[in-house]
Amino acid sequence: MDLVTLRPCSRRLDGSPQDGPDSVLKISSTFLTSTPIKTEQDILEKSMPEDDPNSNSEVCPAELKRGPRWGPQHKGAQELANLYSSGKRTQEIVCVCLCISLMILNLYLIVRHFRFERISIVIMAAACGILTADFGSGLVHWAADTWGSVELPIIGKNFLRPFREHHIDPTSITRHDFIETNGDNFMIAIPILGRLAYNFLSRSQAEIQQDFAFSAYLFLCSIFVAMTNQIHKWSHTYWGLPRWVIFLQDYHIMLPRRHHRIHHVAPHETYFCITTGWLNWPLEKIRFWTCLENLIEYTTGCRPRDDDMKWAQKTQ
Repeated sequence: MDLVTLRPCSRRLDGSPQDGPDSVLKISSTFLTSTPIKTEQDILEKSMPEDDPNSNSEVCPAELKRGPRWGPQHKGAQELANLYSSGKRTQEIVCVCLCISLMILNLYLIVRHFRFERISIVIMAAACGILTADFGSGLVHWAADTWGSVELPIIGKNFLRPFREHHIDPTSITRHDFIETNGDNFMIAIPILGRLAYNFLSRSQAEIQQDFAFSAYLFLCSIFVAMTNQIHKWSHTYWGLPRWVIFLQDYHIMLPRRHHRIHHVAPHETYFCITTGWLNWPLEKIRFWTCLENLIEYTTGCRPRDDDMKWAQKTQ
């Protein structure tokens, strides 16, 4: 689905901080009965233009004097980029090397135990794996975008920082190499691939064949999970992409560039799925993410995207 056929998306209500559970509940109730107000025109005007991905050329000179709205010259983006450490780099290198090794091993074991009569099972496993990876990418993306702080021990600087930087400087991902782009997603895939390899190597042939469909599903799901951020990077790359990547984007087999622009309309509260993006519209239609946010805000009092907004507003 591209911007031409896009249906209006929902949007959180803006307003001043609310006090007390009654106020929060009122916001939630009001939202659930309100009409979606994010239109195609909103998306076209407020998301990143293809010929100016940082979208600062459209800002009036007076506003630019206070600092660019986003991009590599934004003060918050520069501070966040400087938090990328050598220790984080080491972790990413180890994860990428280990994950690729497990991918190769599991691919060999999958092919070794494959029976041609199971081709339909493998196709179904691939479809389920893609959907699982797409939903998982949305869940992780939503959680990291919406909650937590860069100041949190361990996870803040190491895992939430890239999400904050990406919203202020969306093109930064195109300047990251393969290691920095994919290290964390490869890390997520390691436990799945490790367990899968153990099952193949420790079970009998009969047990392997009995669970082959689930093994194929886990393997393909882990591959899609591992490659999600590379696909995400391609959705921000408007020049020099291989033809096969453009083909897959044009037919929405992987996350299309124009489709992902919808997420980059501030305040970045929709279209979180970034593997294929297939689940974005149905999840938006049922207001899945907003209902979760309202529930968490009602029960904890925490406001979504507070930390994200803090970094976006840094000018000094």
